[in-house]
Amino acid sequence: MIPGNRMLMVILLCQVLLGGTNHASLIPETGRKKVAELQGQAGSGRRSAQSHELLRGFETTLLQMFGLRRRPQPSKSAVIPSYMLDLYRLQSGEEDESLQEISLQYPERSTSRANTVRSFHHEEHLESVPGPSEAPRIRFVFNLSSVPENEVISSAELRLYREQVEDPSAAWERGFHRINIYEVMKPLSERAQAITRLLDTRLVHHNVTRWETFDVSPAVIRWTKDKQPNHGLVIEVTHLHHAQTHQGKHVRISRSLPQGRGDWAQLRPLLVTFGHDGRGHALTRRARRSPKHQRSRKNKKNCRRHALYVDFSDVGWNDWIVAPPGYQAFYCHGDSPFPLADHLNSTNHAIVQTLVNSVNSSIPKACCVPTELSAISMLYLDEYDKVVLKNYQEMVVEGCGCR
Repeated sequence: MIPGNRMLMVILLCQVLLGGTNHASLIPETGRKKVAELQGQAGSGRRSAQSHELLRGFETTLLQMFGLRRRPQPSKSAVIPSYMLDLYRLQSGEEDESLQEISLQYPERSTSRANTVRSFHHEEHLESVPGPSEAPRIRFVFNLSSVPENEVISSAELRLYREQVEDPSAAWERGFHRINIYEVMKPLSERAQAITRLLDTRLVHHNVTRWETFDVSPAVIRWTKDKQPNHGLVIEVTHLHHAQTHQGKHVRISRSLPQGRGDWAQLRPLLVTFGHDGRGHALTRRARRSPKHQRSRKNKKNCRRHALYVDFSDVGWNDWIVAPPGYQAFYCHGDSPFPLADHLNSTNHAIVQTLVNSVNSSIPKACCVPTELSAISMLYLDEYDKVVLKNYQEMVVEGCGCR
């Protein structure tokens, strides 16, 4: 069976078992009697146990297709970074007006080699690291153990939030800060200083509020691909003016920022990785999907595409799937009559098979199946409360035909 067909079949069967007769948008009219029968059977003890086991089997199969080892159970403390929501909106072709970070540009270069984007917040324990200058250096440790073995990280970025410092009396030259990002090659010990290497640096002025993105790909690739020890990253922010009147007040790298505004859960440093697990195509920004208007046909019983809306709340997955809340999967159904018309998108083999069926009924007719499938993007919380944006292939039926 074609992988895409198997995916759609499993989703439909899960909804048949979990849904009710009131879910008109999920189950075609012809299948509602069967749903009622299944639910009636579930009333008895043995039948109910069988249905439960069958449902668990379907859920396990679907989770495996999603690359998950078990069903995520998000904690109440799980945080969805605004950046990941914005990235999903850009990826899905939603209007730019819906973005929380208005100036955000879609990362074409990073996503061109990735089908998975993951976000990580640092462990809350912060550690000061002595350096050559008097500027504070804070070490951040990001736990990347949830990245699967088969996922190859191609790039990674560290996002830092900086907040405008309003000081009308200060001269312009007093507003410059330098942000340095280091990888910790060897941590601080009682016998030796920490050894670090510079990954990225930027000169900024504290007259604006915005996110800054730093390239930390060399460090993350060393930790994941090369299996080198992950000792974390060090962030150093230096106020370049000798007076340093605004030292520590511009870049948000700690919870207790003086004069700080906003929610620390959303404004804390964020590590974002771009990787590919070898399955399917890379992420590409899609144009907003417009509904397909099918031509009016004389015989509506012939093979064609039918609506099938998959609502994740109906299968009990809306607690860990952040977006979309559901999607239009569609399905193919209908007759493959003799002779096969051009609009039925048939193969030569299907035409021959239908011809033989017209004189020998023991040979079955051609089947109505998907001939074109497309991908969707999903934003979800994984088993470790990490937010993931992933591209899933062959999830939407775009065309049907007799094959």
